Amino acid sequence: VQLQASGGGLVQPGGSLQLSCTVSGISFSTNGLAWYRRAPGKERELVAQISQNEATYYRNAVKGRFTISRDNAKNTVYLQMNNLRPEDTAVYYCKVSSYPSWGQGTQVTVSS
Repeated sequence: VQLQASGGGLVQPGGSLQLSCTVSGISFSTNGLAWYRRAPGKERELVAQISQNEATYYRNAVKGRFTISRDNAKNTVYLQMNNLRPEDTAVYYCKVSSYPSWGQGTQVTVSS
């Protein structure tokens, strides 16, 4: 499986970003997908996930601000991030839930 994440950048507090992750090498539509993040000095943590039936899960810290979605026709999973906070600063990674592979991640920095 190959994962290519993009869309990170520098944004001011309260701003928005949309991350994208294109997946290849698997049957995309039959797999659950997830976004993780790792902040400096911290362990990688699950941010959000979406099942093949589009059931979603969010960690409490991002509920109401982040939205995970998927486009099976494009083999792409998205993470819309609104009202960003400095504590959201991290490298964000996408992952196919049932596979061990990680992509290279995309850096999100929230700072004024």
